Amino acid sequence: MRSPLPRRLGLTAVLALVLTAFGLAPSSSAAEPGPAELEFATDAATTAPGGTVNLTMTLTNNKTYDLWFVHQTIDPTWLTTQRPDLKYSFTGCTLTTAGGSAACSGTGPADLGGNYGAPVPPGQSRTVTLTLRIAPDSGCNGNIGFYSYFYAEFSDSTNVSGGPVHTPETRVLCS
Repeated sequence: MRSPLPRRLGLTAVLALVLTAFGLAPSSSAAEPGPAELEFATDAATTAPGGTVNLTMTLTNNKTYDLWFVHQTIDPTWLTTQRPDLKYSFTGCTLTTAGGSAACSGTGPADLGGNYGAPVPPGQSRTVTLTLRIAPDSGCNGNIGFYSYFYAEFSDSTNVSGGPVHTPETRVLCS
């Protein structure tokens, strides 16, 4: 008489494979954070023509080595570029560290990496705030959003690339 065990194991293996393929399998441990993490936030979800919104970017070093170098770009999303009536620009940049705030350079799609004041010690974060100004003659009822890629190098000679990381969108409303 044949044992039903191989058949059951085969069905179990097939079921596990299907669940894994669809991302439904239970994970054995919590996901570890990457060596460097970039997060965005805005201080307002809406604004009007002539208004401003602060876009904050926080870079966290999750490694046990110093983060020595960062290269980051920021570009408008495809949907933002499809609305040529939306007029905006980055008009200011501030770096906030544990030691306080300071002006930074490089706003817009330029290399924003220098603004983080590297090196960034292990476990610490740096926050850069860009001021997004909506032109007084900007169109209305459209969303402005950005995406970013970054590259970071660490003192142990390793590196990491990340992105795209998307910003929250800001809706330009008219009264």
